[in-house]
Amino acid sequence: MSKQPDESWDIEITPRHRLFNLRLKETWHYRDLLLLLVRRDFVSFYKQTVLGPIWFFLQPLITIVIYNLVFNNLARIPTDDVPAPLFYLAGTIMWNYFSECLTKTSTVFKDNAAMLGKVYFPRLIMPLSIILSNLVRFAVQFTLFFIMMIFFWMKGFAIAPNSVVFLFPLLILLIAGLGLGLGMIISAVTTKYRDLAFVITFGVPLLMYTTTVIYPLSEAINKYPQYSWIIKYNPITAIIETFRYGFLGKGSFSWGLLGYSTAVAAVILLLGTIIFNKVERTFVDTV
Repeated sequence: MSKQPDESWDIEITPRHRLFNLRLKETWHYRDLLLLLVRRDFVSFYKQTVLGPIWFFLQPLITIVIYNLVFNNLARIPTDDVPAPLFYLAGTIMWNYFSECLTKTSTVFKDNAAMLGKVYFPRLIMPLSIILSNLVRFAVQFTLFFIMMIFFWMKGFAIAPNSVVFLFPLLILLIAGLGLGLGMIISAVTTKYRDLAFVITFGVPLLMYTTTVIYPLSEAINKYPQYSWIIKYNPITAIIETFRYGFLGKGSFSWGLLGYSTAVAAVILLLGTIIFNKVERTFVDTV
C-alpha cells in the first residue's frame, strides 16, 4: 500500500479569526495585488480625460484661487503673515489627503462588492490601496507646494522652515491613520445603513471649516473664543498647524495638541481595525 504524501499548505483560509489579528504577514504576501490596485485607482480615475495627471496640479491651484478671492480678498481673513496662496495650499493638500482617504475608504465594501464576493484575499488590502493611491496624489501636490514655497522665498517673503519640519513623516502617518480608521468604521456601518454614505458626501466638506485650512488657529481663538475649542481639539487642526509651522515658520505649534492628535488617531485606527475585521466576515450577506 502506497504511503500518502504529507500535505502542507502555504495559506489556510478560516471563517473565524481574532479581532486583533491584522494578518499583516498574509497581507504582505499579497503585496503585488496591492500595487495592482493602486495602479488601477490611478489609471481609472484619469482614464478618458484630456489633461490626465495634470489635474493633480490644477485641482489645488483652482481651489487656492477661489479661497484667495473669497476668504482673503472679500472676507479679509488674515493668514499669519504668510502669502495667502501658500497658506491655503498648505492646508488644502493636507485636508485633501485626509478627505480622500476617508470618503473612499468609507465605501470600500459597496464599491468592490462584486470582487470581494468572488475572490479571496486579505480584505485590508482594499483600504490600504486607497491610502497608497492617495499618497501618490499627495506627493505630486506637495511638490507643487514646495515649488511655490521656493518661489515666494525668492520674492523676498519671510519663509523660514525649522526643525519641526522633521515631524513631516509623522504628520502623514497621522492623516492616513485618521482617514483609514474613520473610513473603516463608516464602511462597516454603511453595509447595512446606506444613508450614512449621503451624510459623508456633504458632511466631510463641511467638516473642513472646523479645521484651520482657510484661517489660522490664532484668529479663531481671538475672534470666537467660546467656539474655538471645537477647532482647537479637532485632531486635524494640530496636524495642519504643525505642517505650516515646520515648513513656513508661521502659525502655532504645540507638543500637547500634537500628542492629543496622535492619541486620537491611534484609538480611531484601532477601533476601525477591530470593527473592519468583524464586519468583513459577513458583509457579503448585507451589502
